[in-house]
Amino acid sequence: MRNRSITLLAAAVLVACFSLAAPTVASACMLQDGGTGRSGTGEFDRRDFSGIWMRSMGKGVDDGGDCGFSTANLIPPLTKEGEEAIKKNIPTGRPRNPLQSAAGSVDSTKSNDPALTCNPKGFPMIVVDTAHDHHEVLTLPDRILQVWQEERRLREIWMDGRKLPSGDALANLGPSWYGMSVGHWEGNTLVVETVGLDDRAWVDINGYPKSVDAKIEERYTRRDAVTLEVQLTLTDPKYYTKPWVSDIKRFKREAYDSKNVNHFGWHGLFSGLTDLICAPVNGNPNNPSNARGGD
Repeated sequence: MRNRSITLLAAAVLVACFSLAAPTVASACMLQDGGTGRSGTGEFDRRDFSGIWMRSMGKGVDDGGDCGFSTANLIPPLTKEGEEAIKKNIPTGRPRNPLQSAAGSVDSTKSNDPALTCNPKGFPMIVVDTAHDHHEVLTLPDRILQVWQEERRLREIWMDGRKLPSGDALANLGPSWYGMSVGHWEGNTLVVETVGLDDRAWVDINGYPKSVDAKIEERYTRRDAVTLEVQLTLTDPKYYTKPWVSDIKRFKREAYDSKNVNHFGWHGLFSGLTDLICAPVNGNPNNPSNARGGD
């Protein structure tokens, strides 16, 4: 019963976020801050991103970013190959691109979102989506780790001076769901570049495609003690005629005593929750949408 409740709640949030109307998006995606200690005052290290962060969705999409890669009214220009690719992707909601089928908005089982059948969300979707959007940042001497609540996913951002793989090195490594990421500092902004991405994973819940040649840049800035912002740029000449720049995604740092990260005295990213792994054993084979966001 508990598994089913968690699954249904996740599905409801996901479907609500697909609406194109700005007021609906704002209300459906709004996530309330929990706990205390979020005054934004006091000293802090602008290069220290450690802690648990939650996507902040305010009264309007500009307060914390849209559910997709960018705002609903922005349709990125596609190449001919990109147009053919997006035609194949059926989102679970009213499509933002007129080339897509709306069948998923009528019947979610007609959507072919890979995540509905327990495939990884992939990058950048796990960053820009707002379902189960808690993540914890851990800093090691040679890398920064993002631990995502959904999928119990670990993402490595290498800070040891290595270069992004290219040419034969990239071809030999091959694509993966989350690619290879390296970062460096530009002042107090963390710049992360990622390549080697699996083209089967969508860019966002709206079904925008990316090719294996895609390169994504993230720019993270800590605005105050409790606010972390990121803006992404997707460069993919195979599918897009120019770089696609996202809106600004905003995260709020969870206080230690926040209700979102404490459950019966147990503090942590997975406090009070199951793994949030989409386990096929928990899915209903007759309704793939029930599998997404499971435990």
